[in-house]
Amino acid sequence: MEYLEALDWLYNIRRFGPDRTLKPTFKILELLGKPQNSFKSIHVGGTNGKGSTSAIIASILEAAGFKVGLYTSPHLEVFNERVKVNGVMISDSDVAKLITRIKPLFEEMLSLPQPMPLRFFDVVTAMAFKYFEEREVDFAVLEVGLGGRLDATTTVNPLVSVITNIGYEHVNILGPTLVDIAGEKAGIIKPCRILVTATDNESVFDVFKRKANALNCRVIRVGYDTSYKKLYSNMTHQTFRLESINGEYPKLEIPLLGDHQVINAATAVAAVESLKYYEIIIGRESIEEGLKKVYWPGRLEIIKTHPLVVLDCAKDAEATEAVRKSIEKDFIYGKLISVVSMSSDKNIPGMMMNICSISDYLILTKHSVMNRAADTDRLAAETEKYGKPYEIIVNREDAFKRALELAKPEDMVLIIGSVFLAGDARSYLLNVAK
Repeated sequence: MEYLEALDWLYNIRRFGPDRTLKPTFKILELLGKPQNSFKSIHVGGTNGKGSTSAIIASILEAAGFKVGLYTSPHLEVFNERVKVNGVMISDSDVAKLITRIKPLFEEMLSLPQPMPLRFFDVVTAMAFKYFEEREVDFAVLEVGLGGRLDATTTVNPLVSVITNIGYEHVNILGPTLVDIAGEKAGIIKPCRILVTATDNESVFDVFKRKANALNCRVIRVGYDTSYKKLYSNMTHQTFRLESINGEYPKLEIPLLGDHQVINAATAVAAVESLKYYEIIIGRESIEEGLKKVYWPGRLEIIKTHPLVVLDCAKDAEATEAVRKSIEKDFIYGKLISVVSMSSDKNIPGMMMNICSISDYLILTKHSVMNRAADTDRLAAETEKYGKPYEIIVNREDAFKRALELAKPEDMVLIIGSVFLAGDARSYLLNVAK
């Protein structure tokens, strides 16, 4: 298959469904030679911040001289972003080659006396693991796709499991309470390994602690066993002090903005420092360099100035609250015009409350995954609760244009509500709207 043909086949594979188990994932990996056993891994789950934390960990390990695979999802602009080695995306030809190899195995598994259907994420995960094996990576940093216990990435046996935090997401799949969701996320904890978590919820931490104790795991709780304090921030970077398990860092710098990114950075440092328990020592210089050089677009990313144009992937109430706090604290602007789209399965009231609280005007649109995008009338009903002026422009590119037309040089345009919308905006603003 060619690249586009491979992607077309891949995107037509079922994504969700009943009776989820890991048996098909283990089977396809077995047919591929168990590539998940060819590299050391750090496994990162949680509700928010897991992508940023994964990117930071990978950057630090790369600065330490390791060859590092990074597997994240979803992508912002192109599929290849999901699979990287030392910051370089998998090529179109490698995607096509690996999917061509996996497709007959996929069909073979469907033809078994007891069929073993694979989901979209199973196939992409198998592709990523095989690619990392072929590239002979030393480490793979793997972001959980959904949940943990039954996620395809849970087929690895990581040295360190990281759970950033727990919020309400996918409650129809993971359960209605935070404790239920925590139980699913705790499925990435493996026997006799290390758990790093940044949760500040005691009930959630109790779930993690009980699971870790039962599996004889060491637990490092960020903010308790380690501590951090933000020192300074502007619109290019921020600095913070960190007291970690290996000592004190008086001043660390990171180019990602927002208080939540300081927490993610502290979590990433705890994860890489905990490798010392396996006699893998990550030096201070590597930590400092890795933090400074991390690249993770779409998170309070400033695309343009005059007017200030910022896009963020925030896709739930907790993430939009973090963005709200960061904008109120760290950004200077006249009026704020928000371009908003969300997926229909999200906590739309909670998200709109945060967005409306900082917005002077809203433009409601639909992101590119139209079958998942919330109806604009639904967003409008929430906006009206807060008495904020708005307009509906279903075509997202027209929505971006309108926001730029409305914004004066001293104003700010915020594009928020979905990874898909952030990707749409990034492609348009960087490649079209010059």
